[in-house]
Amino acid sequence: MFTVEQRDAVRDRLLSLAGGDAAIVGAAVTGSHAVDGGDRWSDIDLVFGVEGSLETSMRRWTELIYRDFDAVHHWDLPAGPAVYRVFLMSDRLELDVGFVPAAEFGPQGPSWRTVFGHPAPEKDVLAPSRRNLTGLAWHHALHAGVCIRRRRWWQAEQWISALRGQILALACLRLGHPTSYAKGAHLLPAEVTASLAGTLVRVLDEAELVRALDAATSALTTEISLVDPALSARLAPVLAAPPAGNDHAGST
Repeated sequence: MFTVEQRDAVRDRLLSLAGGDAAIVGAAVTGSHAVDGGDRWSDIDLVFGVEGSLETSMRRWTELIYRDFDAVHHWDLPAGPAVYRVFLMSDRLELDVGFVPAAEFGPQGPSWRTVFGHPAPEKDVLAPSRRNLTGLAWHHALHAGVCIRRRRWWQAEQWISALRGQILALACLRLGHPTSYAKGAHLLPAEVTASLAGTLVRVLDEAELVRALDAATSALTTEISLVDPALSARLAPVLAAPPAGNDHAGST
């Protein structure tokens, strides 16, 4: 496991190398280190503004990171004009390097600290839509029920877990906390999270999955009722009803 000193040394060396790369016209630290300094387990998040071909710069930097920083694997996460190349190091350190065209180099939110270069003005970041979060939640609830009827225990558990994630996101949105990846879940009051404990699947059998799904749909309609009681009243009887039929064929 990497130490704080090792992680910080890697970050500082990468930024120094970026400063000497003619194709890198801007660099920024993002993520927790740009806001509150992170903690013992925080990874490295960087963004490079690239003049010229992204593909060429990404290839050169990938070779460098494997050669000089002992990377063992990487994968890409496209995000608009940027590509975030995510590396795993041999000491379990995660390194995320965003490569973005120079003209698009700039903050996408508050988690940004410019190291060098001239970033474009910050773009407005759209808040997640309550309507979409709610829609995903009832979608997941329906599919969980169907998977239980099809006796697909693992798939049903996956949908119940996904439903719980949407409930957490809705609660975080209501209370002004981060909504993605449960980043604001630890900030939720106990009365919110306590009701979700019952949504955890303890064993993969039909009775337990039905119990957990019932707890999740109840928690969902309770959460929705705090903002939109009429919608909660419309959804509750639909989600409480068992899925029709007992067809084990087909797919969700």
